[in-house]
Amino acid sequence: MAKFRIIGRKKLSGNIAVSGAKNAALKLIPAAIMADSPSEISNVPDIIDIRKMIEIIRSIGAEISFENNIVKIDPRSINSSNPDKHLVKKLRGSVVLIGPLLAKFGKATFSQPGGCLIGARAIDDHLDVLKQFGIKYSVKGEDYTFKGKPKAAHIVLPKMSVTATENAMMAAVLSPGKTIIDLAAAEPEIPDLAKYLNKMGAKITGAGTHRIEVEGVSKLKGCKHETITDRVVAGTFILIGVANNAEITVGPVIVDHLSIVFKKLEEIGAKYTIIERGNQQYVKTLKHGELKATSIDTRPYPGFPTDLQSPFGALMTQANGVTEIFETMFEGRFAYLEQLRILRANVEVENPHTFKVSGATKLKGAVISSKDIRGGAAVILAATVADGETIIEDAEMIDRGYEKIDEKLRGIGVDIERID
Repeated sequence: MAKFRIIGRKKLSGNIAVSGAKNAALKLIPAAIMADSPSEISNVPDIIDIRKMIEIIRSIGAEISFENNIVKIDPRSINSSNPDKHLVKKLRGSVVLIGPLLAKFGKATFSQPGGCLIGARAIDDHLDVLKQFGIKYSVKGEDYTFKGKPKAAHIVLPKMSVTATENAMMAAVLSPGKTIIDLAAAEPEIPDLAKYLNKMGAKITGAGTHRIEVEGVSKLKGCKHETITDRVVAGTFILIGVANNAEITVGPVIVDHLSIVFKKLEEIGAKYTIIERGNQQYVKTLKHGELKATSIDTRPYPGFPTDLQSPFGALMTQANGVTEIFETMFEGRFAYLEQLRILRANVEVENPHTFKVSGATKLKGAVISSKDIRGGAAVILAATVADGETIIEDAEMIDRGYEKIDEKLRGIGVDIERID
């Protein structure tokens, strides 16, 4: 297992690049299997989860390559609707393959997906959606067997699940007739998926709202598509800049995707400016005075992103006052707090969904670990402002969501080293 060694409290400056959105690319790649010709998806982050998804797609026979952040997929050689279950169990996001497989083959065998331990995240919502499409399924141990082509229907999601929304959208594109998806999630990655599908010949409207309409088409053709930039990675780097009171430029950033984050930064006294370069936006963090505590509660988009709760919690160790954080999305997202305590942060868990941070606190380096992707980003942030040396174990967990994070952070002055 790899580790990160970080010496904190260094002067940071410079530019840090934001990669393509993990949570978009993980859906774009499965969508490509429904086409009858090759696709090329660019700005794909080179991270562990993407490489896992590529291996899963390869296991069903697709010809697929990944080089220079470009994924090329030729689905014409796909000869199976049963992805390798050992690979599926390693990636929670693999659940979004069910919709495309059923749309393409009318059958699929799938195992219970794996992933970060941040709550139950069962596939019950997906099963509910598939039943509404008329799909029959049986369960044997951890294996699910699905049968039937999705039939156009009025789908009402049990809750605003991002992946269930995406699965429903992909399941519907090749189904004759009109499908309406109500209570759809609205995260920015969903309109990006719809944009790609529409380029391929789908007829989707309303993506990004809570009602999506899909008019089924007979076939899809491959095309080129550029993945949107990752709002969570951008937000993480911006928070690191604020925590270190540094002037760093982060981008490209789609600023509208982080509106509530910028509002919270203004509340705590952080300073930043938005820079326009061509058709892209960049965010430069500026010097600020003392930070003051503010509370957050995570919500579906456009609410405060659950994926930035952990880095924001780490930032609040450097703010004066008491911050209350209410995590409404995943009950297991507090594992990183014990790691902050090891660094001498003052955190108190009130219940499985609420904790308080009292600051500002002078953190001290220690040996800690990354418990999940975003918790790992949080402890990296904490390590950059801590006195002395911090060793972060299980660095691969962070690699699942952040492309070459150690190289990028070194580029702005963070004293970070990867140790195998």
